Amino acid sequence: MADYNINIFLDDERLKKIEEVQLGDKVKVIDGKKAIQVPFTDKEHKKLIKGFADLTFDASNACVIPENAEKTLFDIVVSMKTIDVMKFAIMKIYSPLAGKAPRAARY
Repeated sequence: MADYNINIFLDDERLKKIEEVQLGDKVKVIDGKKAIQVPFTDKEHKKLIKGFADLTFDASNACVIPENAEKTLFDIVVSMKTIDVMKFAIMKIYSPLAGKAPRAARY
């Protein structure tokens, strides 16, 4: 079982894509909106906090990531046809150098 989840809220177009890849059974209703939840571990949580310092988690340890990262994650879920994608997706949505100043080159 996952320690945390990323909520990806679904409009009609996204819901159709989720159903096309046979993930309709993963759709939940959260705060009155349809969503899928992508599970992730404590280790991945630490990386997401570093990459997105302003993430907030609800009582069920779920969060919503910024729009561009959410789109990337959604596309990965659809292409891989599973919600268990964080081991792969973390490399695409997490930038370990985010917020760090570039260092001068040494010769």
